Amino acid sequence: MTFRLPSAAPLLRTPQTAVLEGIAGFVPPDAVPNHALPAAWDVDDAWVRRRTGIGERRRAAPGVTTGDLAREAAGRALAVVGRPLVDAVIVATSTPDRPMPAMAPRLATRLGLGEIAAWDVSAACSGFVYGLAAAVGALTSGCADRVLLVAAEVYSTLLDPQDRSAGILFGDGAAAVVLRRGERDEPGAVLALELGSDGSGEELIQVPGGGARERSRPDAYGPDDRYFRMRGREVFQHAVTRMTQSAHTVLKRADWAVEDVDRFCAHQANARILSAVGARIPVPDERHVTNIARVGNTGAASIPLALADAAARDELRAGQRVLLTAFGAGLTWGSAALVWPELPGVPHIDTPVDTRIA
Repeated sequence: MTFRLPSAAPLLRTPQTAVLEGIAGFVPPDAVPNHALPAAWDVDDAWVRRRTGIGERRRAAPGVTTGDLAREAAGRALAVVGRPLVDAVIVATSTPDRPMPAMAPRLATRLGLGEIAAWDVSAACSGFVYGLAAAVGALTSGCADRVLLVAAEVYSTLLDPQDRSAGILFGDGAAAVVLRRGERDEPGAVLALELGSDGSGEELIQVPGGGARERSRPDAYGPDDRYFRMRGREVFQHAVTRMTQSAHTVLKRADWAVEDVDRFCAHQANARILSAVGARIPVPDERHVTNIARVGNTGAASIPLALADAAARDELRAGQRVLLTAFGAGLTWGSAALVWPELPGVPHIDTPVDTRIA
């Protein structure tokens, strides 16, 4: 397979970049194992695991919002690095609490961070990588010295109770990273990024209703148009192709060979996609970072949630070269390369901790 490799991004030619200094994740306590899925779906544990690699997924309790999960993950991330001063908050989500305003300003206020810059990123399951690019831009431009990047989703609010294909995949969760301005030769430095999109595939993954188009043409929409829809077979091919191409582009920009990659963390879409992308790069299975079996597909939160989970389990070590890649609705995709830093203790994603802000 031949890949078109764009020239290196000017943004990362500067000697400074974003440096990771903290990470934490959070999943709701309510687990839905495969055996507890609706009987009407006619699935069993073996069938779901064979098709998706998922054993259970988490569901937010009634009344718990994306903002609540974001607050929990963000509080944890700030706590583990000593609650430093933050100049900007970025929230990546496709399940915001409201169409307007953005979630990030409210989150900054809830965290007691003051009147700082705050905005949302909407790139579906690619949201964390897009948010990482936005954080690098804010830091290298001088707009911020430290950024809190949060990815959070409550996909359970979008799922059609009759749609088992999506219902078996998606879970709720959030994760957050703290990034500061630093040098490219520091551990934790983001060394390369690549982003892309193709709007001609917008209908492959979508929630048709709920936006301005429905409000301007209400007769063309029904109640079911408020639910998540995905054309799985077509998405599979696009996801594998785009993530593979994007990963190769980032490897070239970082001046890494495939053999240099110590850990590979792809968007936790399903096990088949993860395996297919890993084989095409190629990265051996033992170098993959994955937690899809325990939490399912958590959208924009999936990459940082998997990284936080691995860090808490001591499966990521300082100095390891880490390759990230994602694909989502839009269609959007993106990849990043960074060197893993020595981090303070990372709490387990399903263990309650005290995250109260002083």
